[in-house]
Formats: sequence, C-alpha cells, structure tokens
Amino acid sequence: MTFTAAVTEQRFVLEHVARIADLATAERFAAAEPDMIDAILGGAAALAEGEWAPTNRTGDTVNPRWVDGDVTMPPGFREAYRAYVDGGWGTIAGPVEYGGQGMPNALGFAVIESLGAANMGFGLCPILTSGAVEALASHGSDELRAAYLEKLVSGEWTGTMNLTEPQAGSDVGALRTSATPAGDGSWRVKGTKIFITFGEHDLADNIIHLVLARTPNGAPGTRGISLFLVPKVRPDGSSNDLRCVSIEHKLGIHSSPTCVMSFGDNDDCHGWLIGPEFGGMRAMFTMMNNARLNVGLQGVQIAERATQQALAYARERVQSSRVGGDATRPVVIVQHPDVRRMLMRMMAQTQAARALVYAAAAEIDRAHLGIVGAKQRLDLLTPLAKSHATDIGCEVTSLGVQVHGGMGFIEETGAAQHYRDARIAPIYEGTNGIQAADLVGRKLTGDGGAGMATLIAEVRAEARDKGVLALAATVEELTKVLLYAEIDDRLAASAPYLTMVSTMICGWLMERQGLIASRLLASGEGEVGFLSRKRSAVDWYLTHLVPEVGGLASSVRAGALHLYDGLPMEM
Repeated sequence: MTFTAAVTEQRFVLEHVARIADLATAERFAAAEPDMIDAILGGAAALAEGEWAPTNRTGDTVNPRWVDGDVTMPPGFREAYRAYVDGGWGTIAGPVEYGGQGMPNALGFAVIESLGAANMGFGLCPILTSGAVEALASHGSDELRAAYLEKLVSGEWTGTMNLTEPQAGSDVGALRTSATPAGDGSWRVKGTKIFITFGEHDLADNIIHLVLARTPNGAPGTRGISLFLVPKVRPDGSSNDLRCVSIEHKLGIHSSPTCVMSFGDNDDCHGWLIGPEFGGMRAMFTMMNNARLNVGLQGVQIAERATQQALAYARERVQSSRVGGDATRPVVIVQHPDVRRMLMRMMAQTQAARALVYAAAAEIDRAHLGIVGAKQRLDLLTPLAKSHATDIGCEVTSLGVQVHGGMGFIEETGAAQHYRDARIAPIYEGTNGIQAADLVGRKLTGDGGAGMATLIAEVRAEARDKGVLALAATVEELTKVLLYAEIDDRLAASAPYLTMVSTMICGWLMERQGLIASRLLASGEGEVGFLSRKRSAVDWYLTHLVPEVGGLASSVRAGALHLYDGLPMEM
C-alpha cells in the first residue's frame, strides 16, 4: 500500500500537546518558527514516502545478509540511508556545536516517526545513533566529543548500545565483559554482547559502539560497571578487534540486523572511557532513557502504518450488504458497524499514543531549558510512554490483521508484517514489566508520590470530561494505596496501574485536542476534514477507552492476592 506521513496530525500535536511555540520563545529553540517546522515535517515526509517506504517490504522479505562477520543490507537501503545523511535529517535536534540544528527534541521525534512508520526496522538505525549522541554529549570528554560527535550527529557514522550478554538478559549487573588499562589512555575490552541493533552493516564507514564493561577493581553488580566508546575503526584508521559473530533470525523487524558482537578475540580491542570509572550505569541510562522514549514512538509508528493500511483496505474490500439495507447490494466493509468499531479504536489509540509520546519528548526540551519540574515529569512519563504506546502498537496491529480478515493472515497483504514488527517493542529497552516496576518503584516512591500528585492536579485543573476526572480520582486513590503497599503487592499491581495512569494522561491530552478542534471548526479555521476526524477520535476515546480501564482498579487493589496460590514455583 501507499504510505503517507501523518504530517497534519504531527503538526497539530506539536502545537497543542508539545506546545512547541512556547519552546520557541527560548533562545535555544528560537529557530523553531512555524514555517521552519512545516518545512521540516514536509521534507521528512517526502523522504519517508519516497525513499524509506519502498524498503519496508524488501527488508522484510530479503533481510540483511551475514557473511564472515560482514553484514550487507538489502537493495535500496544504502541509497535511502545516504539520502537521510545528505539531507541532514539526523541533525534536526543535534547540538549546534557539533553540526546539529538545535531544534526541539519534540520536532526531531516527529521526523523519526515518519521514517519509522515508513520502515520500523530501518528506523532503529537513527534511533540508536541519537541515543549515542545524547550519552556522549552528556558524559564524554572534550576529546571524545570532538573526535566523534560531529559524524554521529550527521549520521555519517552510526552508534549502538551494548548492554545485554548471553547469561545476563535484563540483569545488567551480571555482565562479564571486562576492560583493562592498555597503558596509552585506552582500555582493552573483551567479551560478548547479544541483541545489538545495527551492530554491523554497510550503511556507514564507522560504527561507534557504547559498551558496558567491568574494570579490574569494579565492585559486583551495577556499581562496578563503566561505559566505553569502542569504534569499529580506530582513530588511526586501523580496524579494531571486534567482530559480528552472527545475526539473529527474528519474528519481525527484519530490516534491522540484530547482532552478536565479540570484542577482543585477539586481546586488541581498544575502547575509551565515557565519564568516570564506575559511572557506566549513569551514562548508559542517559542513552537508555532516550531509547525508551524512541521505542514508545515506535508504537506510534507501527500503529499509524497499520491504521492507514486497514482503512485503505476497508474502503476497497466489498463484502456483504448492510444489515437492514438492500440485500442485493454488497458494500465496502468500512460501512459495517463492527469494522468501523475496529477502525475507530485503531485511530483513537494511535492518536492517544502519539500525544503521550510527544508530551514526554517536549519535557526533554523543557529539562534542557532548566524549567523547574521538567526533569521530574520526564522521569515519570518515560516508562508510561514506552510501555503504553508499545502495548497500543501491538493492539492496533492485531486489529489491523482482523480488519483484513483472512487476507490479514496472508503475508503478501503486509498486515501480518506490522503485527510481527510491533511485538518486539514491549520487550526491548526494558520490558514493559520492567517499566511498570520502575513506575511504582523509583518513580512513585522516590519522591513519595509528589510527581504523580502534581500530574493528577494538572489533569484536574484542565480536564472537563467526567470520565477523565473520575479516572483521575481513582488513580489518586490507588497511588496512595501503592505508596504504602508491600513490595509484592506493589509489583503485582504495577502493570494495570501503569495502564490506568497512561489512559488518564491520554484522555486529558485527547480532550484538549478535541476542544481545540471544535473551536477551530466553529471559527472556520483549519482543515474541516482533519478537524472533524480529530473530534470523532477524541469522542471515541473518551466514550469507550477511558471508562474501559476503570475495571483495572480491582486488580491494582488486589495486588499479589492469589498470585502465588495455584501456579507451581518449580517443575
């Protein structure tokens, strides 16, 4: 199917959810004027639709190819990536001092949304690079920044994140990769990492690996971990002692080579310390938090793509007559109530997820401006955006298969690919269970619930919808319950609680958009078709989806009740 970037929707959400005009009043973001924003969104859409979207089907069926440590990307990928680099699309939100345009991160997210919706797997490459830029800019030495940031910002070189090891999945503290001083200011890195996204490819001349490793005097667990910059090509132009051992054969995101990386097979892999020794987790969390929001954005990307495809199919597929209508006249399936129900749910959930993720992205910008409370709000929104938006991605792509009926189960239609691609997002960059545990752990109890209380108060101050206000009251009550709950009860309640909080925020932000759309329609401003669809999506969300999560309250209150009763702990 033909892909169209959601530019009008992106522009509306940037204006009314991220409130990008407020950001542009700061000198740092003064260049983010309306004409510039429109030009960037339009240009990114043209790249996504013209260069990246054609790679989606190719990457799913041809796949990257591994031969003797080298990975060759499928046809068309090198050209599409070169267009991305040559167009300066990686520089949008990059630091100005290293060749970036210094635009708001919220605008950069909109650019990445279009590219990732065109090809979710391919879109992982710039996502990982942007995370490496963030970590290096925040924690790297002046020498490392000078040597690497400009080419990372431009995308001429790409970045990776190396945490996971075969024996240590989400338990980072169990890693065994080591780093020992080489005597020349560098460190010799040795170990194996798995699940390394774009760990090897032929899109760029150099790949900059950010690797967590344990130094000789490092304490057990995460306290003894340090972060190292390990380039594929050393500063002197020689090849570093690292190798892609294999690439994984995955359920989805086939356009993304997921690599097993081996460092120091010949004891000659050199890396350079990022930040202080034993400060690895702090530096890596900078990259991980960036990546988590971008994974939340992937939920939006794949939901948008699936919704577009399902709607196009429903407008073309003729089957059965309308009940109560002319029995001899079949109609396109978009006229059938249950198909419309699914499509409305897809559209409303996608818009809600976009609002949540863009709101979080804007808090990155406010935190950079030093606005009081922005960092606290960002910390709170990050697990919500990552988890809820990726859950929505899975739900919407599943509905997309259902709208297609039997043809949705056939690979050639493309609906199945979206379903397969979406499934990874709730898993990587910290599973959604870990996100929920983080929410009820560090994010909720770390400040005694103050951040959540401020958020609820803000919802109450603006929202008018009775369902949103009722949900806010329930969330407030449940927050108090969890603050004093036993740890097992809190963790058992974490997933339904996260869904309720996320839906409260989405309902609040959707209602805001609906009211603005109504005002614009009444005044004769804006595009009537878009504003009418926006208002319909908001009405659907508030009528159907906000009340739906109220039933989760009993699960939150129950905590770990019955959780350990019937399920055997051992085989």
